Amino acid sequence: MKILTKTLEFQTKGEFDFIDFTEQVKSFVEESQIKNGLINIQTLHTTAALVLNENEPLLLEDFKAHLEKISPKDLNYNHNDFSRRTVNVCEEKCANGHSHCQALHLPSSLTLNVIVGKLQLGQWQRIFLVELDKSKPRKVQLQIMGE
Repeated sequence: MKILTKTLEFQTKGEFDFIDFTEQVKSFVEESQIKNGLINIQTLHTTAALVLNENEPLLLEDFKAHLEKISPKDLNYNHNDFSRRTVNVCEEKCANGHSHCQALHLPSSLTLNVIVGKLQLGQWQRIFLVELDKSKPRKVQLQIMGE
């Protein structure tokens, strides 16, 4: 069995930036020369997620509206109360409780099949990194294993 890993780096534009990086994953699968196996895709962040869905502009707008509804910014989040919060506080005191709550509804990893050297995706399926917080540098790791 062969195992290869690659880290992709992205600079997101801000909240609800949907970055389609399907072609980068396909290229990695082809470069690996693995004929049959699995690829795991994992975000290294708690306020960014991965989604397998359609890249259609109106649908992406629907996704954004849905995420805003499930965890609106204007709610009172304990995570945002810096008079009480003492754990994992960054210098700029990120008031991003809503982003963490939205991330609960989305996966942090995806595992996809590789068959006959090709990434298996449905007709409209694309792979997205979804930014749930502000503009940030983000990392996504790819690990492919197989024969």
